[in-house]
Amino acid sequence: MPAPAPPPLPPLLANPGPPALIGTGVWFLAWLVLLAANLFGGRELDQAFWTTTAGSVIGLLGYSLFRWQRSAARRGSRSAQRGL
Repeated sequence: MPAPAPPPLPPLLANPGPPALIGTGVWFLAWLVLLAANLFGGRELDQAFWTTTAGSVIGLLGYSLFRWQRSAARRGSRSAQRGL
């Protein structure tokens, strides 16, 4: 006898968009703080600044790819991922 199928995730947990935007926003906010510390406080642009730069850029790239795949799936594109 096969095991029963698990219940579907609640809509709040099934949508990865808001957590991705919040995470990217946190990276961007940290980037702004470090940039302001450099401009107004004389702090060097060190590894933390470049880490937050990379986090912001990668977050924006990831979210844009997610949105692109979701719109392709809604359009019915054959090559789009399903279940987004």
